[in-house]
Order: sequence, then C-alpha cells, then structure tokens
Amino acid sequence: MMRRRSLLKAATAALVVSAIGHGAAFAANPVLKIGFVGVTSGPAAAWGISNQRSMETRADWINETGGYKIGDVTYDIEIVSFDDQKDPKRAIAGMEKMAQEGIHYVVGPNVDDGAAAVRPVAEKSGIIYFPYAFPKSLYVAPASNAILGMIANYQSGPAIYQYLKDKKGIKTIAFVAANESDPLSQRDGGIAAAEALGLKVVSANATYQVDTTDFTPVLTPVVQTQPDLLVLSGVSPANAPQLIRSARELGFQGLISTETAQDAQVLSEGAGELANGFISVGGASTAELASDTMKEFVDRYTKKFGEYNDESNTKVYALEYILETLKANPAAIDNVEEFKKTMDTFSAPNPFMKGDAQLSYVGTTSFGQRRQIAVPLVVNVYQDGKFETMFVAKVD
Repeated sequence: MMRRRSLLKAATAALVVSAIGHGAAFAANPVLKIGFVGVTSGPAAAWGISNQRSMETRADWINETGGYKIGDVTYDIEIVSFDDQKDPKRAIAGMEKMAQEGIHYVVGPNVDDGAAAVRPVAEKSGIIYFPYAFPKSLYVAPASNAILGMIANYQSGPAIYQYLKDKKGIKTIAFVAANESDPLSQRDGGIAAAEALGLKVVSANATYQVDTTDFTPVLTPVVQTQPDLLVLSGVSPANAPQLIRSARELGFQGLISTETAQDAQVLSEGAGELANGFISVGGASTAELASDTMKEFVDRYTKKFGEYNDESNTKVYALEYILETLKANPAAIDNVEEFKKTMDTFSAPNPFMKGDAQLSYVGTTSFGQRRQIAVPLVVNVYQDGKFETMFVAKVD
C-alpha cells in the first residue's frame, strides 16, 4: 500500500511538473478563443472541415511566431470547434456552448438553416458570427451580428451565367436541386438571375433527396430538355460527382455548373474524367493572385493535414478579418458593438494576395450595410483532377 501511494505521489508530481513546463513553453500569452460552429460530418462535411482546418492552421502559425498583438496585449489564439452535423438544433447548441465559454467571435455555420437558427443566441449573447449561408435576412437590418464569409449565390450565379452567355453562347438553362431549404433557395435565386439575363429556363422543378443513390430518374427528364447549361443548385460535395456521372451517362453533353464550392479529390474519386469541365465557385486565391503568405499557408495546411482543399483559399479569411478588426479597435475584444462600429471604416493590407489588395467589409449593394467580407470571386473549372481558374471578379 505504501509503495502504491509513493508511486501515485510520484506520478502526480510528474504531471504537475509537466503542466508547469508545458505552461512555460506554450502559455506565456493570454489566450483569445475564437469559435467555429459548422458541419464536419456527413455529405457536406468538406465545407466545415475546410473552415476548421484553415482556422487551426492559421492559429498554430500565429502562436508559433509569438502570438497576435491587439492593443498592448499579445494573445495566443485557440480555436474552439463544434460539429453541428448540418442540424439547426445542434447549431444552436454549439452557439450556446460558445456563449457559455465567453466567446464573442464565431465562424460558421455553413448552411442557411443553421445560420438562421443561431441568430437569436448570437444576438442575445453578444456574438458576431461569420456564416457561409446566403439568406439576405441574416445581413439586412435590423440583423447586424452576422457577416457573410464568402460570395453569395445571387452574386456568383449572375456572374457565371453572364460569362457563359458571352463566352460559350449558352441560351438555355436547367436547374436541379436537393429537396432542402438551402438548395431550393439557391435554385430560385438562380432562376431569377437567369431570366434577368434573357436565358430560357427549360427545367426548374427537378428535385432529389440528399440520400439518393440513383439519380437517373431525376435527371432523365431534365436531360431530355437539352439545356446548354445544367445548374446543380446548392449541391453538396458528396452529391456533385454522382449527379455529374449520371448526367454524362445519360448522354448530356452541355455545361454543368454550381454556385457552391467543391472538392477536387471528391470529384476525381466519384466522377473521374466525367467531371472534366464542371464549373464551380472556388477559393479566393489563384496562383496568379497568391502572395508568399498564402503559399506558406497552403504549405502549412498540407503538412498538417496531409491534403489541401481549394475552398480553404476562401475559408482562411474569416479568422484574419476577426483578428485584424480587433487590432484596429481593441475595445471590441469583449464588446461586439465596438466591432460593428469599426467595420464601416475598417481597412487593412490583405496578406494573402499580391500587390496592394485590402481587407475590408462590403455588402452595401446586396444588404444595405457592410455585412460581408471582401474576397475575390474566383470561378473554377475542374480538369483532370484539379481546378483551373475560369475567371476572377469582385462584388460589393
């Protein structure tokens, strides 16, 4: 018994020494917690995984190089993550967890339902959040706590259709969407944009369940309308290759596009060469635009996780915007009203792009207030296992 007590005491002492040593090495700075609430499992997992991995890669980099100075204090950055499984109820639970931990800045959720569901919690708890979701009601007054972290479908869709109309001569268009609120909303926005550009919508009502495995019955009547462009509205990375493969096997030879970001590896594994020519919204950086900082981010991300997701070219921005805005106004550390005041005039060098590009908040045209981060609209085309840049544009 005496020997057991001695061993336990020795083990306890070792843990204390280890903790002291660890603290001395890694906890010299106070910790600033930034949250992530989003989907990291299921068919849409790639969207949230790219968020979480981007944040963790950038936070590790900041901490490794001494921390992030805001006012007179230098902080280590800690990412607190919560998988909402694309379930609005879990998204609420995740945001409540952030509130309980005193976190005022959260990235996510990744889908419309989740972003709308957490709004009451965010507003009540004094949380600014950066959804990757498109409903304008999240960003139009009186809403003020949500900041769109990417380009919306009603911004990218018209740009894609206009480009294909001008460059590829498309005249007819068809839409297919999952029978869920996000994709259906994106479909409706796409139809309105197409009609505004004078394109003829030849199929608008085809839908499918997200767990569908055989898309032939869904796509057969759509393919028979012979559209110049088939739009997969709001398609998840898991469903995209299945839909593409089915359309091509049915003989469809037109263009296929979506306004959601995709994963090149998933397309390669699920559709192979049949995915060649597939058009999607890409990350906010290209080889021509990427700065040395962006290149190092990609290298660090790849080393950390063994792969890279092109969508992280966009997802890297949210954490940077949060930290740079806090640097511009340190009073916003625990007061989101100060953060909001700073947004209208905020500007800082964009570390991820070459030249004199700036970080700033936009969205006045779409929302009547600055509730969107400024990132380039990069539209990609998939070809032989990788994305190639089709064109780059800007939105306000």
